[in-house]
Amino acid sequence: MKDPSRRSFLRCTALTGLGLATTGSLSSFYNAGPKMRFGLVTYQWGRDWDLSTLIANCEKTGLWGIELRTQHAHKVEINLSAARRTEVKKRFADSPVTCIGYGSNFEYHSPNPVELQKNIEQTKAYIQLCKDIGATGIKVKPNNLPAGVPREKTIAQIAASFNEVGKFAKNLGQLVRVEVHGHLTQELPNMKAIFDQVTEPNVKICWNCNPEDLLPPGLEANFNSVKKWFGDTVHVRELNTGDYPYQQLMDLFTSMKYNGWILLEARTEPKDRVAAMKEQLAVFNEMVAKAQKK
Repeated sequence: MKDPSRRSFLRCTALTGLGLATTGSLSSFYNAGPKMRFGLVTYQWGRDWDLSTLIANCEKTGLWGIELRTQHAHKVEINLSAARRTEVKKRFADSPVTCIGYGSNFEYHSPNPVELQKNIEQTKAYIQLCKDIGATGIKVKPNNLPAGVPREKTIAQIAASFNEVGKFAKNLGQLVRVEVHGHLTQELPNMKAIFDQVTEPNVKICWNCNPEDLLPPGLEANFNSVKKWFGDTVHVRELNTGDYPYQQLMDLFTSMKYNGWILLEARTEPKDRVAAMKEQLAVFNEMVAKAQKK
């Protein structure tokens, strides 16, 4: 490589330190590279790691991207000063690990207009945080279709909220990543109904690997019904536990030439989380290789 960037150099060094066990050879990494990259949502396995530990453990394991979850030990929240935000940005810039974005709990289904507006305004504050720390977007949720309220009304309200925060995010060069989540809203027909009313192109779907994905007419049909709105993040649980058809999912993403992050949102409690992260990366690489051969 000629004149490599600092990030590329650091990643090359990190790969060498890993013995290239998770990525093959350096030449294949730089010449072709995986279309899908594997990273970490800090929801469980990173919840009690400060930012330095979190970045270091991702460097050790080859998980090159992080979605920072709110209210966790890394404490990246809107109360950070401008100087502290710059410091967080620099920590990632000096590492091969990418700060993909922020995992919030903001939701837009409440029939209470005060509660709804609070969620919208807080979303905007955290979008500014994402911009300041060098991330590219925020994760939000729909997150319900309340009983006693016409479904069409709530769906329209959620879509309008996405459009409002999407416009704000667009001016800051940020994405709004909508996790397929929540009572009723994680059913794909309802998610599609919401996105049929979303007009902002930077508002995207984050596939979340829910049991509801498998409801009739099945995974492939549900996947295809919303794939035109996919962004650059997907949430998965442990790839080698449970009965979710992860290999079929990797086949579907491979067939559409998905070029984004598959983010591990783990739920188990392994004794050695760093070793478990390495194991999950190996399973991911094996699934992707298998999908590419089909």
